[in-house]
Amino acid sequence: MTETRDIGHPFVGNVDIDGRRFAVTVEIAFDGVEHVGHLLFADDDWEEGEEISDQIGISGKTADDVVVSARHLSAGELAQRYRRALTTTRRNHGLRKATEDVLNHIRHLNKVSTSMRAGLLDVDDAAREIDATEQQLVDMVRQLRGYVGAPA
Repeated sequence: MTETRDIGHPFVGNVDIDGRRFAVTVEIAFDGVEHVGHLLFADDDWEEGEEISDQIGISGKTADDVVVSARHLSAGELAQRYRRALTTTRRNHGLRKATEDVLNHIRHLNKVSTSMRAGLLDVDDAAREIDATEQQLVDMVRQLRGYVGAPA
């Protein structure tokens, strides 16, 4: 199984929206069947980790496919995705991002488990992935205290 959490956030480009410039990256995860990326929009004035995430994914057979697809989006399409993400994003960016990461890891656990049961993944590889993801979840939950009650 391919582990994609080490990919980081490949740079997609910069886009000007409503007089502001945003750096656009893509966060990629492997769900046991395909790679799925979510665009992240970051303003230079924001703190690290305060990106706004587009909840609609970009899928591909490989992580590189996702990056190529994201880079082919026009400035207008990126602006539309930013506006959609903005309407669904809460204001405490750090807590929201941490919560989204926890939920994504839980979804990943479910997908690995169901893919294993369907015979799409090797049982031993899936078990190792489940163990690693569970440990990451434990670590993430321990860090939530730093986000709770933090100003938006």
